[in-house]
Amino acid sequence: MGQAPQESAMDTVPLIDVRALIDASSSPQARREVAARMGAACRHTGFFYVVGHGVDVGLQARLEALARDFFSRPEAEKQRVRMALGGRAWRGFFPVGGELTSGRPDRKEGLYFGTELPPDDPRVRAGTPLHGPNLFPREPEALGGAVLEYMAALTSLGHALMSGIALSLDLEADFFATRYMADPTVLFRIFNYPPGPEVDADGLPVWGVGEHTDYGVLTILKQDDAGGLQVKTRQDGQTRWVDAPPVENAFVCNIGDMLDRMTRGVYRSTPHRVLNRASRDRLSLPFFFDPDWTAEVRAIDSPALKDAGADDHADRWDRQSVHAFRGTYGDYLLGKVGKVFPDLRAEVL
Repeated sequence: MGQAPQESAMDTVPLIDVRALIDASSSPQARREVAARMGAACRHTGFFYVVGHGVDVGLQARLEALARDFFSRPEAEKQRVRMALGGRAWRGFFPVGGELTSGRPDRKEGLYFGTELPPDDPRVRAGTPLHGPNLFPREPEALGGAVLEYMAALTSLGHALMSGIALSLDLEADFFATRYMADPTVLFRIFNYPPGPEVDADGLPVWGVGEHTDYGVLTILKQDDAGGLQVKTRQDGQTRWVDAPPVENAFVCNIGDMLDRMTRGVYRSTPHRVLNRASRDRLSLPFFFDPDWTAEVRAIDSPALKDAGADDHADRWDRQSVHAFRGTYGDYLLGKVGKVFPDLRAEVL
């Protein structure tokens, strides 16, 4: 069922205290030191843990409790906010097996959220896919408010982290905020991975989510203490899968395909997957902080990127080149999510 993890990702994925990027009183030197550590992580693993992020612990705990409340409810109740009811906004609930990775059903259920937009927003009126109001359940009643509060906090954190990535590339701190993410595409998921056998009747692995890379620029992940996240690392010319265990009050961050594209492959989007080996449900809350929907993503001109990486499409999980793509981020994202939910795409797009 694939190569078993040989070590913990904590041996290869750094834990970075990012408070210098959060605190406005921090010195430029302190910010650049944090940025240098982030840049090294982006070059070597594409993954890093962050602490000192300033996101309220109480908010995190409240959201996790509300999410567990929702997923514990009967299937019929959860289906009242099913994704088909969200239309082109592509929001709401999907059941276990309802999402595909590389054409195979994942063993997870989930809730899809995004930036809350009113019906009179020009993008909603124009029928722009993945834009619109969220589909919040009636019960637990407080879940919707907690989701919006959490997304606001993670949006602020996302801008701070991107300032560090900009500095790591010898760019102005606001490079991404002014050029690509003034109006970022913000998508938030809450996934529940039920326990089960690691292989199916044919002996094939049953992944919570199979090998993939994220589509955008930056993912900020809160995971519970069940574990199960695995990262594909490259060392000494060889690849191996390693566990990325949860760290108390730390987020796991990883870069996506668009930052890979912007940096000409110097900062690699790293494949990862989930296998829930715990005897209970696993909760995962990935927050995707990505370019403006209409942004045409191009390679960045910076001396820090003189050692551009090779196009690795032959080694990628999907055998596709992020560097050959032409179009807006919205075009790229639609092409990806349409494969994840092919039936829904046929119905609403």
